[in-house]
Amino acid sequence: TSGGASSSIKINAAYQEILAKTILQSQTPESDKESKQLRKKYMKQSVAMTSSFLSASLGLDVSIVDVEMVLSAKDVVDSDGCLACCFLDAGCAYIVIDTSNDDDGGLEKAVEAVDTARLPKERLILHFDSVNSLVESSCDEIDSRVATVSVAADGEDALARMDEWNTKGLKWTIQLTCSVGDDVVEKVAAISKACKENAGSITLVDPTAEQLGLSYATCMKTDRGDGLYTTVVSTRSGEALGLVYSSKESIVAALQSGRGVYYSRSRNGLWRKGDTSGHFQTLHRLDVDCDGDALRFTVTQRGDDIRAFCHLNTLTCWGEPRGLRHLEGTLQQRLKDAPVGSYTKRLFEDEILLRDKLVEEAQELSEADTKQHVAEELADVLYFAMVRAAKAGVSIDDAVEELDRRTRKVTRRQGDSKVERIKAGDKILGKKG
Repeated sequence: TSGGASSSIKINAAYQEILAKTILQSQTPESDKESKQLRKKYMKQSVAMTSSFLSASLGLDVSIVDVEMVLSAKDVVDSDGCLACCFLDAGCAYIVIDTSNDDDGGLEKAVEAVDTARLPKERLILHFDSVNSLVESSCDEIDSRVATVSVAADGEDALARMDEWNTKGLKWTIQLTCSVGDDVVEKVAAISKACKENAGSITLVDPTAEQLGLSYATCMKTDRGDGLYTTVVSTRSGEALGLVYSSKESIVAALQSGRGVYYSRSRNGLWRKGDTSGHFQTLHRLDVDCDGDALRFTVTQRGDDIRAFCHLNTLTCWGEPRGLRHLEGTLQQRLKDAPVGSYTKRLFEDEILLRDKLVEEAQELSEADTKQHVAEELADVLYFAMVRAAKAGVSIDDAVEELDRRTRKVTRRQGDSKVERIKAGDKILGKKG
């Protein structure tokens, strides 16, 4: 369609801007302080552009999805590896270099791109367009550069080579292209059965929600007579909200709607969480446990009145939360309706006081000299920091999202203290003294 073509043009244009910026970064020497600052500026700009590209143009949440970004070998080489670093710093999990594009230099250029990128091998994937092209390549040459290879296959040719691959030491991903009416679920089941534990994975290209859900389920097992899968529902920070059950149909329905959908044993049918209570869930990802017999739904619990998963109107089925989650709930309530004389309300209303207390408590934490004292001062810092967050509408999950994004970065800052911030803090502390 014309709309799809227009979208593709915009996406390509945004990518070309990122490429141009990373090439500019790579061509900027680090011969003096001014040049180093300019190179750092280009690096920050390219990462910011890439973050926007991933979220706005591609609609990806890199703090949840393990994004594998396919990059042109030529582009990686032309940018001296800055392009690959940029996408990882923006939150991508892996960089995939395609070996099959002869116009791009094929395997030789792909290997050059991997060497140029100078990245940990665990963050790099080489993609081959057929089983034969992988077999003809030097396994030793590949193994020294990447930890994973990706292979486009039709299922049967992959199975024929499975035993051989399992002895190579490389992790592998079999890429299956889906089409309407395709028997992809049967292919996934056969490949999954032949896999050794933690040896590889299967990627589906353009699956329907039904193909994806049924393929996911076929890789699992259950010892229940009703065929249901035990399912843990958790927050983005890993807190368990409750225990439910899933069927193949409910998994498909959850993927179709992007919501928490489960199987109700009492109703003998689908349970679309929130349809009755209004406490629906945004589904972020599905994971299977190490034994392949239990699911985890990672969700954000919603609700106009309260965020409650349990029918008793508590966030979890184990009663009220404790610790930071309990504090967060209390602060959100104080923001709406605080009792007379509330210190938290005073902090909400007095920005200077809140700023001063944050600086003061951080200094006291830095000077604490016993385990108990450190714990006490840390609790103070967490309280005042969460008051600041609640006032700004920032949740624990928002902070977890940012932490998860940062774990993907490969470019590390020197991390020296900032003189101007130390002076500003000293001025605040001096005023209080």
